[in-house]
Amino acid sequence: MHSNTLYIASLEPEAGKLVVTMGIMEFLSRSVGNVAFFRPVIDTERDIDPDINLIRGRYCPNMSYEESYGFQASEVKSFVAEGRIKFFLEELLNKLTRLKEQYDFVLCQGLNATSFLSAFDLDINMEIAKNLGCPFIGVINGMNQTSRDIAKEIQITEAAITESGCTHFATFVNRMAKDTLGVLEVELDDPDEASGAPVFLLPENEELDKPSLAGICDALGCANILDRSDGMDRIVKQFKIAAMTMEHFLSHVEDGDLIIVPGDRDDIVLASISTLFSANYPNVAGILLTGGFLPGANTMRLITGRERIVPLLSVTTDTYSTTRNVAAVPALINPGDERKIALALGLFETHVNSERLRKMTELSTTPETVTPIMFEYGLFERARSAKKHIVLPEASDERILRATEILLRRNVVDITLLGKPEEITAHAASLGLDIKKARLIDPSTSELTEEFIQTFYKLRKHKNMTPDGARDAMSNLSYFGTMMVYEGMADGMVSGAIHTTADTIRPALQIIKTIPGISVVSSVFLMCLDTRVLVYGDCAVNPDPNAAQLAEIAISSADTATTFGIEPRLAMLSYSTGASGKGVDVEKVRTATTMAREKRPDLLIEGPIQYDAAIDLAVAKTKMPDSLVAGRATVFIFPDLNTGNNTYKAVQRSSGAVAIGPVLQGLKKPVNDLSRGCLVADIVNTVAITAIQAQSIQT
Repeated sequence: MHSNTLYIASLEPEAGKLVVTMGIMEFLSRSVGNVAFFRPVIDTERDIDPDINLIRGRYCPNMSYEESYGFQASEVKSFVAEGRIKFFLEELLNKLTRLKEQYDFVLCQGLNATSFLSAFDLDINMEIAKNLGCPFIGVINGMNQTSRDIAKEIQITEAAITESGCTHFATFVNRMAKDTLGVLEVELDDPDEASGAPVFLLPENEELDKPSLAGICDALGCANILDRSDGMDRIVKQFKIAAMTMEHFLSHVEDGDLIIVPGDRDDIVLASISTLFSANYPNVAGILLTGGFLPGANTMRLITGRERIVPLLSVTTDTYSTTRNVAAVPALINPGDERKIALALGLFETHVNSERLRKMTELSTTPETVTPIMFEYGLFERARSAKKHIVLPEASDERILRATEILLRRNVVDITLLGKPEEITAHAASLGLDIKKARLIDPSTSELTEEFIQTFYKLRKHKNMTPDGARDAMSNLSYFGTMMVYEGMADGMVSGAIHTTADTIRPALQIIKTIPGISVVSSVFLMCLDTRVLVYGDCAVNPDPNAAQLAEIAISSADTATTFGIEPRLAMLSYSTGASGKGVDVEKVRTATTMAREKRPDLLIEGPIQYDAAIDLAVAKTKMPDSLVAGRATVFIFPDLNTGNNTYKAVQRSSGAVAIGPVLQGLKKPVNDLSRGCLVADIVNTVAITAIQAQSIQT
């Protein structure tokens, strides 16, 4: 079955339809690229539909909000009352047809189960899907249901969808208890029990059913007293009204509490903040001050002097009204809530086989167009396909901890963090992060340290290394992490968030060493343009490589391109094309081109060539009409660091390209460097890249 549309609808309230929607949009975005999101009907009472707000912003930002929906629920009720259902469906089909003309795939999300009476809601969703020609995905709420109950509901759903005339694409059962999920998985493997359409099972995750501090702040219109955004993504597991004395209050504190307290209770405020610095108490998620009161001047002075602090919010309503309002806040997934987004996508990707989805939709695994979002999310899929173990030596950095949580939640890699476990755990807890699945190692107390000292001494004694020098080296977290990679205790390392490039590369050169035939470690940036991904090298490591080194950089860059699914067509860049120019710099590139061709006759290599001739077919036809690379280059080798670094930044800033890297190449095992100004997303991508490199090396 091939269709460029799908229709998702919940068959009952609170089924978790958004998690399924996000998972399929993620899959489509990396498989198709040009995807639209469409809601035939949205709720009237909301100014902005939250699902459209999230999905459109993340996956199809070029769509206007108006394009993303058909009608409001109040309009549809009028159509039904007036007998104008045909007009309603025709208008929806017109809107969907226009979207299909502009986009490769349109994912439709049906009415919320609370929009109408539930029975009619299901009927109208299937009626819409049938008339729009969209295969139907039903989402069932499996919470508090036995496996037998769910199995019956799957059969009823199958029959209802089939009898309606819709094409039944799949059924998702969401929010299941894990033991029930295990039982039902066995039953569904039985051909006599299986539904006609594929069934995917997703477990309940309590955190997705809880609001974040940011969500509560937005819903209640809270003032952020400290004017800080950090910590607002914390999940509020429960809320507590603090009406007792401080002594009695502290005995009731639980992890993830939102403390609701009158703003003039300085004692409770200070006690709540102090939980952040004590190993004897759980960490609260935040503090919500009521009544429009604020702590006293000296208390505020004490609070604002702390670097680590939980969010402090304020409302003007009284404590009773505030508590009622907090209890009514829905557990939405907001556009900026990367922690919840990572958790939702990780849940979907762990339990839904993407290859099965691909076959069901008959989508190409190698589309001609590759957008940045397709490439970045494709990294996750490839990394997850043969999960590797990555060591991160800079666990003291907040960005590393945040990236760790995302990577673990999305099940991309296994992670070891280096440092004092109690400090790492406390730091993560103070940020409201869950890194329980990470392995924590303290090199100062680890039994591995002595073994690593002896190994490093043997590796370097010919370079006048002493036992004491080896001991000093292993006290450095980068050296310890590199030794873990060397010994096979980790598949790769990522560092550089707080260390220099030299601090990252030096241990790798001394311990892991370069691939045979390659004498120089170099780097590339993966440049994600609108419709394709290019490789730029070397833009970060070697200031002025000679001809032999430039040839090695070209070969390493070609192999890196291949690792990431990019067909290597190499352009050896210079300020002249072919035989038109002369000079020392041009001759270096010409010699390097010859050397690279001799070493790797299997590669398509052109040089010297100017950038415009390498990338633009029209220019190539004029300057190098017979070249197999000109106008079609995918790997661009710059003659020196000055040219490469400036060019990648110019392209990045002027075109809006996503630059992923630097990716180090030439080492026997992968070690990658981060910029000290890196973002959490940069760390996540670099770790995924390192895992993919590790897969390539071992195969």
